[in-house]
Amino acid sequence: MSERVFIVGAGRVGQGLARAFRIAGVDIVGVHGKRAAPGATSHGPLPGDIARANTIILAVRDDQIEAALDQVLGAAPQGSPGSLTSGSVILHTSGTAEPAALEMVSARGLSGGTFHPLVPFLDPERAPELLRGAWVGVDGDADARSTSRRLAGHVGARTIDIPAGGKPTYHAAAVFAANFPIVLAAIGAELMQSIGVPAKSSESAVHSLMTAALSNATGKSPAEALTGPVVRGDAGMMRKHLDALAGDDRALGAYRRLSLAALRIAKERGTDPVALAAIERLLVPGKTVSR
Repeated sequence: MSERVFIVGAGRVGQGLARAFRIAGVDIVGVHGKRAAPGATSHGPLPGDIARANTIILAVRDDQIEAALDQVLGAAPQGSPGSLTSGSVILHTSGTAEPAALEMVSARGLSGGTFHPLVPFLDPERAPELLRGAWVGVDGDADARSTSRRLAGHVGARTIDIPAGGKPTYHAAAVFAANFPIVLAAIGAELMQSIGVPAKSSESAVHSLMTAALSNATGKSPAEALTGPVVRGDAGMMRKHLDALAGDDRALGAYRRLSLAALRIAKERGTDPVALAAIERLLVPGKTVSR
C-alpha cells in the first residue's frame, strides 16, 4: 500500500517523523502546526489536503491529543468534501495516552492506534538516523497495527506490540532507558567535578564510559554485560564508595538503590552469595540478610 501521511503537530516529533518518512520515500501530504513554524506546511484550521492522506499521525503532547482528534474528525462531516475516506488510519505518538475519542474514530469507519517511536527526538535532523534499527511501540485495531508496522518498516525500525492495559509500565520502562541515563551521567560528572576535575573533561569522560558500557551490552543479557563491584562481590570497594558519597544525599540514594537492583543481576551471574550478602548489609544497614 502506498502511504500518504498527514502529520498534526510541527514540534520535534512531528518534524523528525516527517523528515525520516520523506527520506524513506513516504508521501508526506502535510505537516500541520497550531501556528506558523519552520517545517509546518499549514497552521490554524486543518487544510483540505488532509483528505488526500490515508494515515493521520497526531504528534502532539498527551494533553492535546483529544483536541487534535476532535479537530481531525470535525474538520469535515463524514461523507462531505474534504472528509477522511473510510478505512483511513489515525495514529498518535504517545506512549501513555488512551484517548477516549478513539471510539469516535471506530464509529466513523476509521482505524486508530498508537505509533510511539522509542527514540529521543531532541534534534529532528537526526531522526532518520536514530529511527533506523530502533523500535516503535504500537497498539490499536488490526488495520492500525498493520499501518504502524509498514511505517516503521519504511524507516528501518521494528515494532513492539504494547499489551492492553500495559502502557504505564511500558512507558516507565522507556523513561528508565531514555531519561535516567542522562540523570546518572549528570550525577557522575558532578561527582568528578566535586574533586576538582574540570566540567568539560568530566562530562566527556562520563559520556565515553556510558557509550562503551552500552556498546558492550549489545547482544548480551544483563548478567553477561554487568561489570563493577557488585557483580565482582567487592564489598570493600563499595564501603569506600559509600563513605565517599556520605555527604551527597542524591548521589548516595541513587548508588544504594541501583546497587540493590544490581544484586539481582549479580545473583543470576553466579556471584558468591556470601559476598552479595555482605554487600546487601552495607546497602541496607541493620537488615538481616538470609542466604
